[in-house]
Order: sequence, then C-alpha cells, then structure tokens
Amino acid sequence: MKKISLHLVVMLVTALLLNACKKDKVATPDPVKPPVVVDPNAPIFPKKEMRAVWVASVFGLDWPQSVYDVTAQKKQYTDYLDKFKSMNINAIYFQVKGMGDAFYNSPYEPWSSSITGTRGQNPGYDVLKFMIDEAHARDIEFHAWMNPYRISTRVAGGSFAALHSTVDPSWVVDFPTIRIYNPALPEVRQRLFDIVKDMVIKYDVDGIHFDDYFYPEGETFSDQADYIKYGAGISTIQDFRRENVNKAIKGVYDIIVATKPNVVFSVSPAPEITKNFNSLYADVVKWNREGWVDVVIPQLYQEIGNRFNDFQLRLAEWSQNSFKAALMVGYGFYRFGDSTSPAAFQTSTQLQSQFDLANLNSKVVGSVMYSAKYFGMNKVGITDRLTSIYQNPAVMPFLGRSVTAAPATATNVRIENGELRWGSTGSAKSVVYYFADAKKIGKVLVITKLNTISAVNKGFYSVSTLNTDSQESKPSDLVELK
Repeated sequence: MKKISLHLVVMLVTALLLNACKKDKVATPDPVKPPVVVDPNAPIFPKKEMRAVWVASVFGLDWPQSVYDVTAQKKQYTDYLDKFKSMNINAIYFQVKGMGDAFYNSPYEPWSSSITGTRGQNPGYDVLKFMIDEAHARDIEFHAWMNPYRISTRVAGGSFAALHSTVDPSWVVDFPTIRIYNPALPEVRQRLFDIVKDMVIKYDVDGIHFDDYFYPEGETFSDQADYIKYGAGISTIQDFRRENVNKAIKGVYDIIVATKPNVVFSVSPAPEITKNFNSLYADVVKWNREGWVDVVIPQLYQEIGNRFNDFQLRLAEWSQNSFKAALMVGYGFYRFGDSTSPAAFQTSTQLQSQFDLANLNSKVVGSVMYSAKYFGMNKVGITDRLTSIYQNPAVMPFLGRSVTAAPATATNVRIENGELRWGSTGSAKSVVYYFADAKKIGKVLVITKLNTISAVNKGFYSVSTLNTDSQESKPSDLVELK
C-alpha cells in the first residue's frame, strides 16, 4: 500500500511539473526583434555589381582568332579591354586552361595551341602577365578561367593531342570525341590543386573560375573498378562520382584560401540544378551551402518564358539555392541576332527584361556576358543596349577574403572653387556618388585614385574609399552644390 501511494505521489508531482513547464512555454513568447528603422530622408546608394565578360580561347574563339603575330594579337586583346572599359565593365573571365593546356609557362601543361597555332610552342612572351597587367591598368579584374578535366577533343576517328610529358597515361579516360583526366583518381585531383597553386603564386589573378564541364554529359563510364577501389562507404556509383567532384572543388577552394586567400573562386554551372546533379555529377547546391565556392554564375542563356529553361524560373531556383555563394547571372549575349535563336533574341529588349528581373533580386550581385567577340558585332543593337544598361560605373562587390586593412572613411569632404575635394588614407581608390535629389537613388559618378574631381552639377555628393579587396568604407555625409 505504501509503495502504491508513493508511486501515485511521484506521478502527481511529475504531472504538475510537466503542466507547469507547458504553461511556462506558452506564457513566455519568443523575444521580438525591434523593427529595422529606415530613414526616409537617407540617400539611397546604387547596388554594387560585377560586370564581366567571358573571353574564350578554346579554338581561338574570342582570342586570338587565328592571329599569331604577337603585335597583332596583343592589340586584339587590348582593343577588347578598351571597349569593355568604355562600357563600364569591370572584370573579365579569360580562359587560361581550356584543353589541358596553359597560357603561361607551366610545369604541368603545354602552351596552348591557340596562341601560336602549335600546341607546346613558346610564344616568346609572358602571355598571362601581359593580359593581367593590361586588365589591371584599366581597373578591370582578371579571373583565370579553367576547365578542370578536359584535355583535348577530336572528330570521330581522329586523334587526340599528345599528352604532356608529366601526365601518366593511366590518369586519362578517352571517349569517342573527348579525352579527360579521370575525376576518380586522387592523383588527378592533386594535379589540379598543384596547377591552381602554381598559378596563384606566380600571377596576380583576381580569381580562379571553373566552367560547367565536369563529368562529360552523355558518355558511358567504365568506372566500376575505380568505385570498388576508392568508393568505400558510398552507397551508389552516382554518389561516388559526385563525391569525386566534391573533393576537387573543396580541394581547390582550400588551396586558394591557404595560398592566396584574397583570390575569388567561382563556378558557372549549367542552368538546371538537376542536370548538374544527375548528368554532370556536380552537386553545385552542396558547394554553395558548404561555402566551397565564393561565387556561382549559372548560365541562364534561354529567354524568359522558355518552356524548358525559363530565365525567370531558373533565376528564382538559383536564388533559393545560392546559400553562402554570391549569385551572378550568366547571359547568352551571343544569342542576340542569331538567326537560329528564338524570336525573343531578335530584339535587344529581351536583355533589358532579363536585367530588370535580375535587378529585382537582392541576391544578384553581377552579370557575365558570353562572349567577347559578339560585342563588336552589335547584332540587333545588343551592345548598344548593354552600354545603356551599364551607363554609370559600378562598385565591385566584396566577394572573397580580405588580406588588407579595412579602408578608412574619406575625410574633409567639401566643395571648393567648383571642385569636390576629400582626404583619404591608405585606400586604393575612392568612389564618388552623385544624387540629384538627396531622397532618391544616386549613381556612381567616378571611381578614381585621385582626391579631387570637378563638381559642376547641382545636387549632392558623397565619397567612400575602397581597398584592394573591394571592401568599401562608410560613405561620407552628403555635401551639396547649390
């Protein structure tokens, strides 16, 4: 009897405690975050954005287009840069490793045939240094675009290019029209890491960039032996392939951070997330979530309303799945005016509509055009349209890891004798913003290394400073020219 009573007492006390806890939980609301107060009188600064162009070198597509004279090919390149600079474009993605080759004297890859017409032939000058220096002289970032696996291609029945002397033939897989490094092999991944490290040590590149070629789409893989050897604990061979690419991406990211952390790592995947995952074995969403890439640039080359790859739908999907990666949009600039493209691409208004959608998306911080040679063609006035879209300069967003001191705020911002003047300490550049009305969105007037500019338009001015990693200081208070 005493045991039963004690048991009942314990049950009663427990019930009372549980009930009290429940009451307490209901009675105690979650803390309410104070509302964000937006000053209606505060100036609205324009959005930061990267504006970039892909420059393809495979088969000489954009550069040098079978121009092998050194002087002529240098001019072709600087003409591109001058055009881009005039359009307020602030970055290029140049293909420095498209076919298991190199645009510099590499211990791992032969000189690209695109430069001289002959694979492995030294062009007699440091091509990559020239390109980087010329871009930086115009305040244009240079991102080194690489294909991680492709070695060479061939027509059916033809021959592949000879392997570099440092390549073990067992690292290579041949398909009917393409030869690639085997993504399953640790030696292949290590070689890729070594190539990336060699480049970022030797050259002042602003970024390393991979395109959408991972496992070749539509090919039959004979990798069962690799799966047995290296796939312990992985449930399917498809997951094994994805894990091989995951290891390559994370390894490249890690080597960049360890070697030169201010270098940005970006990837431009195919537009469909499921295609990347199922056909190319590229789990891009995982890379974004884990922070293994700094920037993701999906190739949204279809028109708004396309029934398979609607621009608007894909943009929304990538926006929801960009996670830690900054999101940019890859535009099919080459499609405008192409007779084989849909009607939407026969007028430049489609590009404007696509930009309007991207500009409404707070996650989008830039645009990249494919590709360079189409700027000179200006079909259906597409280059003119882009010039209008980019009519004012843009501040580059901060995308990587900073290695320099944070920029100091501009001091003593003032207007004297028709000039805007300010002081700066240790900054690489200054940004001058202009507001015709202090309550409306402003524009970037100029990005300059000077500390004074002419001020002729009535309105309001503000100055910030940038360091070499594109970190921006707090903008100064507005000063008015009446």
